[in-house]
Amino acid sequence: MTNIDWLGTVAGIFTTIAFLPQVLKVWRSRSARDISLGMYAIFATGVACWIAYGWILSIWPVIIANAVTLILVAVVIGMKLRWG
Repeated sequence: MTNIDWLGTVAGIFTTIAFLPQVLKVWRSRSARDISLGMYAIFATGVACWIAYGWILSIWPVIIANAVTLILVAVVIGMKLRWG
């Protein structure tokens, strides 16, 4: 991997794990009342587009980081629908 690939990987790791505190907070409190469903829906659409972009260009750090992010976003959306 080149330095640019490593930079993309590190960026992907940080932007992906940034969602973990939100997931854990909603899970522990069982409340997603203050979560914006619209924001998460728009964000999930953007992340899906990033996955497609990465897939088309075969950029694995983009694909993997955004796939994990999409899973975490889907979890938050699911908790919002359940406990919102």
